[in-house]
Amino acid sequence: MAVLNKKNRLRKELNLFDVYAISTGAMFSSGFFLLPGLASAEAGPAVILAYFIGGIMVLPAMLSASELATAMPRAGGPYYFLDRSLGPMIGTVGGLGTWFALIFKSAFALIGMGAYLSIYMDVPIKPIAVSFALLFMMLNMIGVKKSGQIQGLLVVALVGILIFFVILGLFEIFSLNTGEVNRQQMTPFLPFGFEGLISTVGLIFVSYAGLTQVASVAEEIKNPDRNIPLGMILSLITATVIYVLGVYIMVALLDPNVLREDLTPVASAAREFMDWLPFGSGLLLVVIAAIAAFASTGNAGIMSAARYPFAMARDKLIWKSFAKVSRFETPSISIIFTTGIMIAFILLLDVADIAKLASAFMLLIFGFLNVAVMIMRESRIDEYDPGFRSPLYPWVQIMGIIITIWLIAEMGWISILFTAGMVICCIIYYFQYAKDRVVRQGAIYHVHARLGEMRYDALEREMRGIMREKGLRKEDPYEQAIGHAAVLDVQNEQMDYSELIEKVSGILSDRMPLNKEELQNIFSEKGTEGAIPIGKDTALKHARIDLDIDSEIVLVRFRKGIEIEDDLFEHAYTDRKDMEQPMVALIFLVSSKKKSGQHLRILAHLSEMIDSVDFTERWKRANDEAELREILLRDERFINITIRRNNITESMIGKKVKELELPGESLITIIKRDGKIIFPHGNTVIKAADELSIIGEKVDIEDLKTTVKQRTRE
Repeated sequence: MAVLNKKNRLRKELNLFDVYAISTGAMFSSGFFLLPGLASAEAGPAVILAYFIGGIMVLPAMLSASELATAMPRAGGPYYFLDRSLGPMIGTVGGLGTWFALIFKSAFALIGMGAYLSIYMDVPIKPIAVSFALLFMMLNMIGVKKSGQIQGLLVVALVGILIFFVILGLFEIFSLNTGEVNRQQMTPFLPFGFEGLISTVGLIFVSYAGLTQVASVAEEIKNPDRNIPLGMILSLITATVIYVLGVYIMVALLDPNVLREDLTPVASAAREFMDWLPFGSGLLLVVIAAIAAFASTGNAGIMSAARYPFAMARDKLIWKSFAKVSRFETPSISIIFTTGIMIAFILLLDVADIAKLASAFMLLIFGFLNVAVMIMRESRIDEYDPGFRSPLYPWVQIMGIIITIWLIAEMGWISILFTAGMVICCIIYYFQYAKDRVVRQGAIYHVHARLGEMRYDALEREMRGIMREKGLRKEDPYEQAIGHAAVLDVQNEQMDYSELIEKVSGILSDRMPLNKEELQNIFSEKGTEGAIPIGKDTALKHARIDLDIDSEIVLVRFRKGIEIEDDLFEHAYTDRKDMEQPMVALIFLVSSKKKSGQHLRILAHLSEMIDSVDFTERWKRANDEAELREILLRDERFINITIRRNNITESMIGKKVKELELPGESLITIIKRDGKIIFPHGNTVIKAADELSIIGEKVDIEDLKTTVKQRTRE
């Protein structure tokens, strides 16, 4: 599946704040409102340090998830990463296991609301939890943006109240003489020794487990290269600061013996220093924050969990009905089924105990994410092109794996056995149902290839499809390359492939420090960097060379077509049933191996432009070289201007190109004059009737179009 079909593709509607809200909302619930009292029973005042260490220890998983999500922004996040790196069996374990773990944790969050609601009223906890589950299901059904907006409101209320709680709490401590408070409440700091601190870190670490949930909706995030890592980093900073300061306030102001048995420690702390607020509003604010925390965790859980069966259905690992997208462009069947399972668990099981056991499985997935980054890096797949790369590779990942193993061991044999049971059940399911339905293998096969074993070439094609959907980066010189592209318009003669290679090599030899024969040898190589079929009658031929050069492109149009032998296509494109021979277009791209990622992004974007509905007809109808180039330029980054007297463009006549004041960094790439094409330089003089092809940033081109249009009317 190189490029997703529009029928089962999810719309990109989530921005940076949505990423922050999903990630933050998934962390604040029991970890802050229920767990500090239980954790202090194991560590004493050192519980403050335990929360800080937990925030540091989640960094490897966050960095690995960020890298994988920017390289492969697909629904189902961790499932997809594990499937494409370690293969479909591990992908099935990760997908089904994480799906169930998220359902348990989300159900527990919805039930956890009752502990704080009961402070003010006697409510039936399970019916309330079911009602909220149905509400969040409906919100997720009508669009991820709507659900994201609700998530944003919940998180704004939650974080706002908690900041208020922290500020008032610190003020209270300072007013009581900070040194004296610390001496009384923090001594001894490690009453249960270093061992108590370590075991507490394992207990509270799950408070940060929701951080990477946002990766499961990566397919629906705008500009994932920026928004995913930045949103997760901001979320982790917020959570760590509030956890550490909030727990410090609870430890400093509450009696240690009372705190160790308190299931609503935030509310108890609020009674100590927020009682001066009118009408008991201090305690009310804490209850509102708790409800917002549990609700945001439940909402984020449904949103994230529903993407797992959806993604697995697209890959044929579960029933295909789960891959259906509604008219709201949401995975409706997957959302309904996920919520139904959650409600059944709420009504029939003790989800609190099972959610704790499922935490060990979440830790296992954290470990696998670190392994996945190592596999993808070591596979040396050029198309693996993350917008964010984890620093200090591979030491961060190795540390993440060690942390995971240690934390799972700290959780005890019951959690370990529960996790092992989930893994075994998932593997049995894979062999009974899914194994014969997929032929896909993970990037680990590419690691094998480096050792002389087999590889799975189709993965490169799929990764290139992901690059195509992600689009170009700001620094990629696509417009410049197209603007300066050479054009070979083969009119009436019938040309074979070897003749074409000779002509193209001659053109490119004038543009780069390689002679014609060397280029012919490069283009004649078969297999790895052969021609890539696009649509029915177009192909891309690309090569990377060991020279520091700018990307060069040659556009070739055939009036009578050209035929290419099958063995001249790339290995990953062995199935070309839809192709028609002869072809009408062949585009050559040559770049430096030092800029391999940039080369592949340009190649992927060329594929996206060529795959438009009307490309072939426009290509055939183009009157000249300039029009052929225009077909491949992005409209929002390109404009054609004809220099005329008596309008705004008259001021350009007689000026040199370097003297023109164009918006931003706009660039004149081509001048069409008297039917001829001129590639301008700084001293080229503009004349009346010249047609200028200008490229630039979207905002600059829009400004230029508006200026020309307004001044022309005047």
